[in-house]
Amino acid sequence: MAVADDGTMTGSIGGGQTEYRLVEKAKIELGKKNPQISLEKEVHRPDVAEDRSGMICSGEQWIAFYPISAADSEIIDSINISIEKEEKGIIHYNQDGSTFNAGETEHHKHKNPITSLEEWQYEEVICKKNHLYIFGAGHVGLALSDIAARLDFVVHIFDNREGINTMTMNKFARFKEVIDYKDVSQYVPDGDNIYVVVMTFGHKSDEDVLRQFLDKKIKYLGMMGSEKKVKAIFENLEKHGFTKDVLQQVHAPIGLEIASQTPDEIAISVVAEMIKTKNT
Repeated sequence: MAVADDGTMTGSIGGGQTEYRLVEKAKIELGKKNPQISLEKEVHRPDVAEDRSGMICSGEQWIAFYPISAADSEIIDSINISIEKEEKGIIHYNQDGSTFNAGETEHHKHKNPITSLEEWQYEEVICKKNHLYIFGAGHVGLALSDIAARLDFVVHIFDNREGINTMTMNKFARFKEVIDYKDVSQYVPDGDNIYVVVMTFGHKSDEDVLRQFLDKKIKYLGMMGSEKKVKAIFENLEKHGFTKDVLQQVHAPIGLEIASQTPDEIAISVVAEMIKTKNT
């Protein structure tokens, strides 16, 4: 979480009265002539004698306070460049300051990162962004692009129809293209940060697109459709040699079950399922 000296904030460390109190502390530190790096322990239980946060949700937190000034612009620029280029790197924090190693990939995950309030270490990995590839630029594709982009997915959307209104209206996708569905896998790389959603105009094109991703190594593959439609497509794919085990990896019908009706509701259910997959 970042707190500026004018009181503006971005991010969160959990909310509630703990966050409020620690933000106020950050503001006080920023008002000092020479703010220092420090560490604070928060225990969220009412039955402890020390470091009690006042919250009862259980668990513990360690909060590091890092003053950042114009003197840190070089490291911040390096981090931003790695994020923009989607190049992995690791930020190292300890009681003396922080460093950033662009291109570093070995994350140590220290078993005991905190020796004491005066001696500790932490690593933050700058990872590749998550990419969402949507096949079908209709109303649900438009709504899905909007919500996914807000959650920092890089959105790519494709359709095989020229000049459809919902493709023109889509200001949320970073990449838009009209393509032939007969050869779609070339547009999508393998990777554990790759999400593919199939929601084309017809069930035949859904099957054509889905078939090309069943053997790809990606994080998430989902297809929109009723249970009857999904059953028919899966039965046909089985006839063409795809096993039940392979087909069971497909999220279809797509999305968490929330009785969604509108394009926005469907998009929310799909994004919720993608987030669940990402976080597990």
